[in-house]
Amino acid sequence: MNGRLRELSREESLRRLASVGVGRIVFTHQALPAIRPVHHLVEDDGEVVIRSHDRTALLSALDTVVAYEADSVSGDDRIGWSVIVTGVARRADGADRYRHLADPWADGEPGYVIRIRPELVAGFGLPEDNGHAP
Repeated sequence: MNGRLRELSREESLRRLASVGVGRIVFTHQALPAIRPVHHLVEDDGEVVIRSHDRTALLSALDTVVAYEADSVSGDDRIGWSVIVTGVARRADGADRYRHLADPWADGEPGYVIRIRPELVAGFGLPEDNGHAP
């Protein structure tokens, strides 16, 4: 680590991830890396939940290893953090339960819920942050 960044604990990383509502899912689509912005929530057990519609490249992410990243950075104040969760993306039942997860990038009704169980969690914060990043 370079001295400017400090590593966050798993618990602190998941807490910060839960404090924001939008992140990026990284997956493989047609043998190439793909990144999509999505809304998320973090369940009490640490699982990351996102919604998507049926006509999306995210279908190729199901039952594969994905990464999910979210951050909060203020360049002017030089404070912020970034959290990356890695795990298998699984289709979950109960899309109605997660209807409040708006998806402004999807047209039409969202068709499914994806759950990512965090096998690896990496979080980093700037030393000046002290948990108060935007």
